[in-house]
Amino acid sequence: MEKIEHKYVEVGGLKLHVAEIGSGPKVVVFLHGFPEIWYSWRHQMIAVANNGYRAIAYDCRGYGLSELPAEPEKATFKDLVDEVVGVLDALAIDKAFLVAKDFGSITEYLVAAVYPERVAGVISLGIPFMLPGPTAVQNHLLPEGFYISRWQEPGRAEADFGRFDVKSVVRNIYILFSRSEVPIAAKDHEIMDLFDPAIPLPPGFSEEDLSVYASLYEKSGFRFPLRVPYRSLTVDCGYTDPKVSAPTLLIQGEKDYLLNFPGTEDYIRSGVMKHVVPDLDITFIAEGGHFVQEQLPEKINELILTFLSKHGI
Repeated sequence: MEKIEHKYVEVGGLKLHVAEIGSGPKVVVFLHGFPEIWYSWRHQMIAVANNGYRAIAYDCRGYGLSELPAEPEKATFKDLVDEVVGVLDALAIDKAFLVAKDFGSITEYLVAAVYPERVAGVISLGIPFMLPGPTAVQNHLLPEGFYISRWQEPGRAEADFGRFDVKSVVRNIYILFSRSEVPIAAKDHEIMDLFDPAIPLPPGFSEEDLSVYASLYEKSGFRFPLRVPYRSLTVDCGYTDPKVSAPTLLIQGEKDYLLNFPGTEDYIRSGVMKHVVPDLDITFIAEGGHFVQEQLPEKINELILTFLSKHGI
């Protein structure tokens, strides 16, 4: 980690924290999800840098060491799309590969669709193409205690999380999201009540890693993360019939709980996604969970490097 350099860039009036390693014209930008920050890509950054690429990961606005916007409750995925392009501009990068997971994948697909000239290729871990809007996630097809439904309710997650210190919240969510079951709370219970203290941290995620995550969430809190992705998932960003023309790789862990969202596995396996992402390859990883890039870093590094080599700028 000591070779990774850190700095700030200004994008849209906000100071964003950027981590970077490697140099040269071939660039890979990593976009994190929740409850993650730039650090979740530590293994992949080093691997691509060792293979001749400039690797960049940054904390999304309102996450980690990046500034919180003045009115976070008004944020949408369009802000994050514009943010990616702003980071490229601030770092004088014309074109880059994008690698993302979780809500970062929603953002990268939209960047590739709206700004195709800036994207050399797209790699998503665990998330198929999804357009934010009223039908983005079919909450009504899951029980009332579905975690997204609970966290979309103003104030509910804040009260739930507020019963614990930040480190415990990150630990609890990391463990819950590492299971293959969709997190669903019983009636009159909260999502944090699902946590079993007897369950250890998942493979590839140490107490030291947890401390790094916690230190950054202690700085940012959960105000923006609850807005983006959860409370902004249903907001239409105004993108009409987007198509991703860049070569795309979807790496799907078969034990990722997101695969159990209603309709998701069929959407991925049926080939329907190719209607919006025609140049698509899909690789399934039998043991892969939601945090597959930390769980199986060597496997993910190999897949990323093979894709970069095949589609090199």
